[in-house]
Amino acid sequence: MDQTQLSPMAKIWHVIALIPEGKVSSYGKIADLAGLPGRARYVSRALKMAPDTLELPWHRVINSQGKIAFPETSPYFIEQMQRLRSEAIEVNRGRVKLSKYEWQPDLATLVFALPF
Repeated sequence: MDQTQLSPMAKIWHVIALIPEGKVSSYGKIADLAGLPGRARYVSRALKMAPDTLELPWHRVINSQGKIAFPETSPYFIEQMQRLRSEAIEVNRGRVKLSKYEWQPDLATLVFALPF
């Protein structure tokens, strides 16, 4: 399928699937890369609605302050923290240092892999 014909939700799933192991991205940056600026909350919705068969690396998506978005007492918080740590990402009190772990797509990814 031509990537320009993807639905907004499919574009978000596509971008999330590109986040490499050992890196994270924010909801807002994913929306921007999917050609949906200002739609960070829609990224959260897209993750909730994603079919399990996509096997998206949902745990690599954090908020713009570098924090895990789930409440600290949530089982999802604990699972996300464990998954990030298993990829050698340092998580301190639910926070990831974006200056070290934020995904910066290279030019080839921006030109050839993004759906816009």
